[in-house]
Amino acid sequence: MKHRVWWLVCVLLAWPLSSLAATRAWLEQSQVTLGQAVTLNVETDAVSATPDLTPLMRDFEVEGQSDSRSVRLVNGRVGSSTTFALTLRPRRAGTLAIPALQVGNERTVPLVLEVSATATASAASNGLVFVETEVDDARPYVQQSVGVTVRLFYATPLVSGQLDLDPPEGALLQRVGEIVQSSREIDGRRYNTAERRFLLVPERSGPLTLPGARFSGRGAGGWMDDLLGGNSREVNITGAPRTLQVRPQPADAPQPWLPVRDLRLRYTAVPEQMRTGEAATFAVETTVVGATQAQLPELPAPTVPGAQVFAEPPQYDESFVGGTPQVKLTRRYSIVPSQPGPLTVPGVAMAWWDVRAGAARRATLPHMTIPVVVGSGPAARPAATDLSSATSQDAVEDGVIALAGERRIPARIWPWLAAGFALLWLATLLWGLSRRQGGARVARPRAPAMEAALVTAPPATHTAADLKRVLDAGDLDDIEHVLSGMARPAATDLDDLQRRLDVPAQRAAVDLLRRARWAGGDPAQARLALREAFRGGPQWRRAGAIAATEPLPPLYPR
Repeated sequence: MKHRVWWLVCVLLAWPLSSLAATRAWLEQSQVTLGQAVTLNVETDAVSATPDLTPLMRDFEVEGQSDSRSVRLVNGRVGSSTTFALTLRPRRAGTLAIPALQVGNERTVPLVLEVSATATASAASNGLVFVETEVDDARPYVQQSVGVTVRLFYATPLVSGQLDLDPPEGALLQRVGEIVQSSREIDGRRYNTAERRFLLVPERSGPLTLPGARFSGRGAGGWMDDLLGGNSREVNITGAPRTLQVRPQPADAPQPWLPVRDLRLRYTAVPEQMRTGEAATFAVETTVVGATQAQLPELPAPTVPGAQVFAEPPQYDESFVGGTPQVKLTRRYSIVPSQPGPLTVPGVAMAWWDVRAGAARRATLPHMTIPVVVGSGPAARPAATDLSSATSQDAVEDGVIALAGERRIPARIWPWLAAGFALLWLATLLWGLSRRQGGARVARPRAPAMEAALVTAPPATHTAADLKRVLDAGDLDDIEHVLSGMARPAATDLDDLQRRLDVPAQRAAVDLLRRARWAGGDPAQARLALREAFRGGPQWRRAGAIAATEPLPPLYPR
C-alpha cells in the first residue's frame, strides 16, 4: 500500500512538469512507403538551441532542414519558439524508431514511423527499367489536393527520354516542379531514379482511375546494335494504373469547403506596446498541409474597436513535402489605435476539414490585449462644432458671444474694435503711398539676393509626423499628397517632386511610387523603398541647383 501511495505522489508531482514541457516533436505522416520522404517537426523555446541529428543518421537520410520563429502571448506575457522542419527519407522498410533528440537542455519524446516496401518496385526489380506511381491519399475527398509522384527506375544508361502522366477523367492534373534525380538499391541492385510530381484534384466522387505513367526514351546501347542496325536502344514503358476512391463532401462540413491534412495559425509579429496615431504591425502565418494557394480562402482582417486596420497583400510560399503539397500564407496588418488604454485585437479563425480523421476542425488564434500609450501621431478627433449652433441663443447670454474653444468677448466691444482696425488700415495706406513716391525719385537697383529675400515661399502644408503616418498606414495617394505638401512651394506632380529632391535614393523611391500608381508596379516594394528613403524626411535641392538642371526655359515664366 505504501508503494502505491508513493508511486501516485510521484506521478502527481511529475505531471504538471511534463505538461509544461517546452520542447516537442511530431511527424507529418505516421506511415510512408520506402523511398517516400517524411517531415519531422521539432519545436522548442530554447534560445539559440538546435536539435542534434546524429541519432537519425542510422535509419534516415536528412535531405533538408528549415526553421521558422513564432511569437505568442500567454497570460499577458510574450513568448517565442522556433520550429525546425526536417525532411527525412527512410533507408529501409519496417518499423523505424525516431529516437529522442537533444535540443539544448531538453529532449523530445521518441516516435515511431511505419515504412512499407514498394510493391511495384519489388515486383519489377528484375527489369532494368520500370516506372511506378504513388499517391499520398488513395481515398481523397472531392476537391482535395492529392500529391502524385511518378518514379522512373533504370539500371542501364539512358541517353534521352520523356516521363509523363496522362490526366484522368473527372479530375484536374497539374505538373509541379522539375525532375528530381536520386538513386536507390532494390533487391541488391542499384537503380538510378528520376522523380516527377503532379497535383491531382478530383472533381466528382466515386472511383477515379489514374492511368499508368509512361516513359519513352533511348538507352546507350552498344557497338553491336550500331553494327547490326538493331533498335534495342528504344525504351517504351507504361506503368500500372491506380484506382482512387473519391469520397463526397460531408453534409456537416464547414464552408468554404477546405479538405486538408493539417492547418495551423500562429502570430509571427506582435507589438508589446502601441502608441496612438502610430501604426503597429501584426503578422499572422497560416501553414496548410495538403492544399495549394488557389484553394485557400482569404484570411479576413480583424475588426478592432477603437483602431483602424490596414491589411497588406498576402504572401504565399508553396512547396512539396514528402510528396504532399504544402502552402504557407503570411498576412500582415497595420493597426493604428485612436485612444490610449488597453486595445483588444480579436484573434482570427479558419474552419477546415481534417481528411485523415474525417472530422471538422477550426483553427483559432487567441485575442491579444496590447497597452496603448499617447503617441506623437494624430489621435481621434471629436466632431467639428457647427459655428451656427455656437452663435445660437444658447451661446449668446447677456450680450456676450461665445466662440468654440475661446474666451468670451462682450458684444459691445466689437464696434470699437472695427473702428480701430479701420483707422490702422488708413494709416498704413498713407504710409505706403509716401514710401512709393520717395522710392520713385531715388531708384536704386536691388541685388539678386535682396530680390530673393523679398519673395517668401509659402509654408509647407504637411509635416514629418504626417509623412510617418501615411508611410505606415496610408495609401499611395496619401503618400504622394503629403510629400508634395512638404515642399515649399507645394509640388505640382510627381515629376516636379522628383526634380526637387536632392538624394538619389529618394528620387528612385518616388519613381517606384509612380510605377506602382500608373505603370502596374509593386505597391509593397514601393512602400518599402519610400519608408527607407524618407526615414529622416525629404531633402530638397536649392533653387539654383534646380534651375541649373532644367534643359529648357519654362514655357510660362513667372
